[in-house]
Amino acid sequence: MKSKTPESKKATTLMSKAIKTEAHYKKIMNEILVLMNKGEMNLSKSETEKLRAMALAAQSYEKSIYTIPPPSTIEGMIELKMYERRLKQKELAKLMGLSEPKLSQILTGKREPDIAFLKAAHQMLGIDASFLLNHV
Repeated sequence: MKSKTPESKKATTLMSKAIKTEAHYKKIMNEILVLMNKGEMNLSKSETEKLRAMALAAQSYEKSIYTIPPPSTIEGMIELKMYERRLKQKELAKLMGLSEPKLSQILTGKREPDIAFLKAAHQMLGIDASFLLNHV
C-alpha cells in the first residue's frame, strides 16, 4: 500500500477543514488560480489532489454564503422551471396543454391561474401543490 505524500496529506487536511471566513476563501481562491494557471497537464498528482480539495472546500463555502431564495410567486416558479428545463414559453404551453395566449396572460399577471393551469403546473413541472394553493 502506498503511503501518502506530504502534499497529498495536506490536500486531505484541506478537504476536512471547512472555509469559515472570506479572507480564508480569498486565500484558497488565489491558490486555486496559481495551480490552474500552471495548466492541467503540468500539475503533479499531489497538486491535482490539492486543487480538487480546495475547489470542493470553496464550493461548499459558496453554497453556504451565496444562497438564492426560492421564487415567491407562481409566475416566478414557472419561470424557474422554464429556465431549469430550457423551455421557451411556446414549448411550456404545449407541455402543459395550454394555449400560448393563456400561458402568457397568466405569466404577466393579466389573468388568474385556473384549476387546469395549477394542475398542469403540479403534474408536468413538479411544483408543490401546497406552494401553488398558497400563492393563488
